[in-house]
This record gives sequence, structure tokens and C-alpha cells, in this order.
Amino acid sequence: MTLGIWAFFVLTETVLCLTPGPAVLFVISQALKHGSLKSLWANAGILSGNIFYFALSATGIGALLLASHRLFIGVKWAGAAYLIYLGVRMFLDRRAGVDITAASEETSGPRLLLRGFAVQAANPKALVFFTALLPQFINPAAPAAFQLLILGISSLVVEFLILGSYGILAGRASSLAGQPRFACTTNKVSGGLLIAAGAGLALAGNE
Repeated sequence: MTLGIWAFFVLTETVLCLTPGPAVLFVISQALKHGSLKSLWANAGILSGNIFYFALSATGIGALLLASHRLFIGVKWAGAAYLIYLGVRMFLDRRAGVDITAASEETSGPRLLLRGFAVQAANPKALVFFTALLPQFINPAAPAAFQLLILGISSLVVEFLILGSYGILAGRASSLAGQPRFACTTNKVSGGLLIAAGAGLALAGNE
């Protein structure tokens, strides 16, 4: 793998990460609800899902998942339903105001991490990326393991920085969540983002 191929991979990954999808919408919604710091847990959950798919790709299991249409569809719809459920619950939240400290304690970091992992593990585009697209940047004449490691680390760094930036920007707005009107709006926006993310998962692969 040449430096040019690696640079092209980083550019491709950057464009894909910047495009609002389930991962971006999930991180933004959690940043709006719980603040920038807590959104890092959601970010870590998304990245743990990427590591999961990276491992599948490296061992060839991902190809089997892609070949199994029923399993592929089942994972996709389970993730979509979970996101929509979270979104509807947040959208219908009628609390007048939010105590940021209390909200942070109520939803622990590890729980957000698990939710982020569930979102990304159910994202068929992540499976396609790591199983079908990632190998396109591998030089078959050179050791594949080292190339996969470089690409995997590069992918994690790029996505962490981009999702972290989204989380910081959205988290700045969460400081206003104690105001009743803004809290109501934040709940509806966050819930709407999660519902949109779930719809995106449900439609992914049907394009």
C-alpha cells in the first residue's frame, strides 16, 4: 500500500464520516441531551462497533454475514427499531427542564457506550465498508495484516475526531437545557435525530 493509496483511503473515510448518518445523528442527539463529555462515550461506542466489524473483516466472517441475507436484514431491522424506540421515548418526554448533572448521572457513560455499539453494529453500511470497501485499498502483493492494521487505526482516528467535533458543537447547546422551552425543544430535536437515524438504518441497503 503506497502513501497515495493511504491518503485516498483517509479522504474517503473523512467524506463518509462527515456525511450525517446513524452514527453522527446518535452522537449529536446524546450531546444535546447529556453534554459534550458524555457524547464521548457515545463516540467510543460507535468506534467499538467499528473495531468489531474490523475484526470480522480481518477474519473473513464479515463476508459470511453479507452472504446471509436473512441475518443481515435481521441485524439491520433490530438496530433500526431500537433507535426509533429511543427517539420516540425522548420525543415524548414532557419534562419541563433538565438538570444536566442529574441527567449525566441517570445515563451512565458505559450505558451510552453500549448504545453506541448497538447502533454501529446494526448499521449495514459499516459492515459493507469494512467487509467490501476496506479490502479495495489492500495491496495483495504485500502482507495484508499490517495493511489492515494501518487502515483500521486510520479509520478510528478519523471517525473519532469527526464524531468528537460533532459532539462538542452539539454539546455547547446542552448548557441551555435547564430552560423549560429549550429543554422541550432539545428533547424533540434529539428524539427526531434518533428516529431519523433509525429510519436511515432501515432504508440502508435498499437504495
